[in-house]
Amino acid sequence: VTLLYAFLHVRHDLKYFDKMRCLRKRSAASFLGVLVICLLFMNLYIEDSYVLEGDKQLIRETATHQLNPERYVHTFKDLSNFSGSINISYRYLAGTPLSRKRYLTIGLSSVKRKKGNYLLETIKSIFEQSSYEELKEIAVVVQLADFDSSWCEGMVQDISQKFAHHIIAGRLIVIHVPEEYYPVLDGLKRNYNDPEDRVKFRSKQNVDYAFLLNFCANLSDYYVMLEDDVRCSKNFLTAVKKVITSREGSYWVTLEFSKLGYIGKLYHSHDLPRLAHFLLMFYQEMPCDWLLIHFRGLLAQKEVIRFKPSLFQHMGYYSSYKGAENKLKDDDFEEESFDIPDNPPANLHTNMNVFENYEASKAYSSIDEYFWGKAPSTGDFYGIVFEKPIKISKIKIVTGTEDRQNDILHHGALEVGEKIVGSKKGRQCTTYLRLGEFKNGNFEITDVENKVLFDINCMRILVTKSQKEWLIIRSISIWTSQTPNQ
Repeated sequence: VTLLYAFLHVRHDLKYFDKMRCLRKRSAASFLGVLVICLLFMNLYIEDSYVLEGDKQLIRETATHQLNPERYVHTFKDLSNFSGSINISYRYLAGTPLSRKRYLTIGLSSVKRKKGNYLLETIKSIFEQSSYEELKEIAVVVQLADFDSSWCEGMVQDISQKFAHHIIAGRLIVIHVPEEYYPVLDGLKRNYNDPEDRVKFRSKQNVDYAFLLNFCANLSDYYVMLEDDVRCSKNFLTAVKKVITSREGSYWVTLEFSKLGYIGKLYHSHDLPRLAHFLLMFYQEMPCDWLLIHFRGLLAQKEVIRFKPSLFQHMGYYSSYKGAENKLKDDDFEEESFDIPDNPPANLHTNMNVFENYEASKAYSSIDEYFWGKAPSTGDFYGIVFEKPIKISKIKIVTGTEDRQNDILHHGALEVGEKIVGSKKGRQCTTYLRLGEFKNGNFEITDVENKVLFDINCMRILVTKSQKEWLIIRSISIWTSQTPNQ
């Protein structure tokens, strides 16, 4: 419209100036030519600013790998077609369809590596670290996602020979998706300046996982994603069940049992079709672990919910991409006797000066968080008042972190108390019994029920000497022996 108006206006002016002298005609024509050019550029600039603003915002967000979940969460949740399965024909290379639904499905996707192969060791670790009772509740699905048929045949033979009884028992399935079902993998967008072969590798990996998730959607109540070069903690299923039970009534999309890549990411099985569609929609945009973060955010889980110690450890030395070295290790992994504390319901309080939002509750959580207070003085305390009197078998407290190793409790003691007085907000115990002193910032005691003859109502960490360093209480873990009769 602006251009049309300018054009008509120019025509009108030209008719007027035809009646003028020759010199004035030339001057006017020059001036009007400049004016038209200016109007053209102004119009293009205004149009660009309106049309491209959304694209510029998306580019800025993508460049920092941070999409804005609030912008898309309602639309994404309402996409009903995301709840249906993807129409794919799977080939069963070993095993048969499950006869009954399990508690947990463990999904692995594997391709041929230029150096090393860890798949058999990973499957072995899953089964060896599970008890007979735990094996009844799991299903392991291995997707051989390489297009090299001879490699797939060789792997199936090895798996079938080493794990025949698990296949017969119906807890191990090996599948394959023919290449014809894959989208275009050549000539894709080179986001983040990745080389073309890297883009192809990570894009195919996204599709591999999408197909695997789609297959596993109705096999169990929960699904955990692993890589094909992982070692498992002993009785990991029991630990996972305990965590899930502790989260009853709270909303979550992803629970994390490792801090590495896509290892140990747990989902509700009813979310798998939607996640599979999501990976297919954006398969060429970015690596899978980034997409998993965006998926969690789009479904309104803003914070990472990660548990320690980790249940799964990366053991591969060579990456599946070009055989490059990959020495990543999870330093929170514990292989033996993993036991998640009970941490019964309690009110938490402190008289220390709390730094920012590192409040008292974060030290008592099993999530990867901590309490952080400014330099404490003699007599300062961190208190726990239990909702019900309890019997305690074991207590473990860790202060400081790897990057702030001096922010520990240099001089402190642990005490337990009985006989609660005060209102709900100001409840505290009248008498305390000292169980011991902190050593190198840590405290651990077992057999508490035989050392404390009363039912415990309170517990407190007491600062016995002022310190100039700040204090991080990284974790407070309490194991109960029994609940007293009330």
